[in-house]
Amino acid sequence: MSLEEPTPDTTVDVGVTDDGLDYDALAAMLDGHVLEREQHVNAEGFVIRPDEVQAVLSQLRTEAGFDHLSCVTGQEYDDRYETIYHLKKYEDPTQELSIVVPSPKDDPGNESAARVYSTADWHEREAYDLVGLEYDDHPNLERILLPETWQGHPLGQDYNQDQPQIVTLRENANPLQEDHRSEENPDTMFVNIGPHHPATHGVLHVKTVLDGEQIADIEPDIGYLHRCEEQMCQQGTYRHQIMPYPDRWDYISAGILNEWAYARAAEDLADIEVPEYAQVIRTMSAEMCRIAAHMLALATFALDVFGDFTAVFQYGIRDREIVQNLLEDLTGQRLMFNYLRLGGVAWDLPEPREEFFEKTRDFLDELPEKLEEYHDLVTGNEIFQMRCVDTGVLSPEQVKQYGATGPVARGSGVDYDLRRDDPYGYYDELDWNVVTEDGGDNFSRVLVRMREVEESAKIIEQCVDLLEQWPEDDREIQANVPRTLRPDPDEEIYRAVEAAKGELGIYIRSDGTDKPARFKIRSPCFSNLQTLPEMSQGEYIPDMIASLGSLDIVLGEVDR
Repeated sequence: MSLEEPTPDTTVDVGVTDDGLDYDALAAMLDGHVLEREQHVNAEGFVIRPDEVQAVLSQLRTEAGFDHLSCVTGQEYDDRYETIYHLKKYEDPTQELSIVVPSPKDDPGNESAARVYSTADWHEREAYDLVGLEYDDHPNLERILLPETWQGHPLGQDYNQDQPQIVTLRENANPLQEDHRSEENPDTMFVNIGPHHPATHGVLHVKTVLDGEQIADIEPDIGYLHRCEEQMCQQGTYRHQIMPYPDRWDYISAGILNEWAYARAAEDLADIEVPEYAQVIRTMSAEMCRIAAHMLALATFALDVFGDFTAVFQYGIRDREIVQNLLEDLTGQRLMFNYLRLGGVAWDLPEPREEFFEKTRDFLDELPEKLEEYHDLVTGNEIFQMRCVDTGVLSPEQVKQYGATGPVARGSGVDYDLRRDDPYGYYDELDWNVVTEDGGDNFSRVLVRMREVEESAKIIEQCVDLLEQWPEDDREIQANVPRTLRPDPDEEIYRAVEAAKGELGIYIRSDGTDKPARFKIRSPCFSNLQTLPEMSQGEYIPDMIASLGSLDIVLGEVDR
C-alpha cells in the first residue's frame, strides 16, 4: 500500500496551468529533491537520488495528483544503471512526468516504489529479473519471468548468451508428496491451478492457498511464454524490422492496436506526421480489432463461467470471424497483420472499394440484433448473474493503486480512455462515448466490453462514411519517411494507445543509430493481472476463475 493514500481532499493540481504542467512549479514543490532536469519527448524527467524514491513519489501522488504509475523502465548505460518511473494522472494522462533514478555500476538499484504504487511491485521485479537492478524495501524482490536458477540478466550489458543455464526439472518427483498443509492452521492448503489448464487462458500458474474452501492468498506465476520481445526489438531497425513483432504480443486479435502503439512512439520520436487519410484507415481497422478482441473475451468468459460451448462461445467466434474476414480483406492476414507502417499504412483499401464498404456495413447493420441476442444468452442468464454479480470486486482506489486500465478500470467506474484523454489517430474528430460501469465486479467488466462493441461500431461507420467520400486524388496512405531512420542520440519517449485490454505503452531511447538502445513494452495485461489477488481474497475457487476470465489477459502480452 502507499505511504499516504491520496484522497480528493488532499490531492491538488500543483503545477498545472492552462498550457499543461508547470514543471518549474513541480520542481519547486519537491524542494531540493530534484538534482537535474532532462527533456524527454513526451515529458520532462526529474533526476533524483536512489534513497529518496518513496518520499518524492508519495509527494507527487498526494500533492500533485499523479495517481497513475503507468510504467517502470530499467536500463543500463556504459557508466550507470537507471530506473524511470513514468507518472500520469487518471484524470488527464497528458499531464506526464518522468522520475529518473540513476545508480552506480557497482551498486545498481534504488529504493522501491511499491509502497507508494502497488503496480511497481511487478514492474520492479521485471527490472530486477531482466536488467539486474535491486530495489530496497521491495516486498518480494524475486525473478518474475525467468526461473530462480537463471544465471545473469538478459538485458544487462555483460550478459553471456552462450553460458549454460541450470533449470531444475522435477519430472521424477513423487506426485503423492505432502500437500503443503500449514502447521499453524491445519485447514490451510496449498493448491496449484495451472499452468496447463483451460481456465488459465494460457500458460499461467496460480499458486493458491485455501483456508477451508475460501481463498486466503493467491500469487500469479508468469513467465512460461516469455520470449524477450524487448530485446528482439532492440536488435531490429526502426523502419522495417520492428513492426512485425507487435502482432505477436497480444497475438489473439489486437495486432493493429499493438502496431499502433509502436508506430505512435516511433513517429513522435522521429517527428513523422501521418496523412489524414491514413489516420482514418488506422482508426477504422483498430476498432475492428477491438470488436474482434471483445467478441473473443465474451465467448471465452461464458465458457469459463457456465461452460456454454455450443451457444455463446460459437456465436462469439462466428461474429469474430466476420470481423476477421474484413481485416483479411484489408491486410491480407487474419492474425499477424503487419499492416501499419511508420508514417501510415502498407496499402490502400481493397478493390473494389464498394464491395469492402458493403460488407462492412452489412456487419454493422446486423450487429445490434446480435448484441441483443448476447444479452439474452449471457447477461440475462441467471447462472451467469449468480457467478458474476458482486464477485471479483475491484474498487476505483484499487484500480489506481495497481495501474489497471481498459475495461478493467472502466468497469470500476474509472473514466479513463486514451482515445479521448490523449487523442491520436482520428478519434477526436468522431462522435463516440467512453463506456463505464460502477459495479466494479465481474458482471460490470463484461457489460463494459459489450457496450464498447457498440461504440466501436459507431466509430467504424463514421470512418466508412469518410472513406467513401474521400477524393481519389487525396488518398495519401504514407508520409515520405526516410528509408533509414536515425533519431538523435539520447532522445527518450513514452507513448501509449488504448488497446483492447487497456493502456499499451512503448518507451524508446535512441542512441543515434538505426536501432533503439532501449525498447520497453508496457503491457496492459501485465498490470491488470496484478489485481487478481485483490479481487479473489476471501472468495471461492470458481469465483477466482471468473475473475481471471474477466481480466481478459493474453499471456503472450503478459510475458512478452
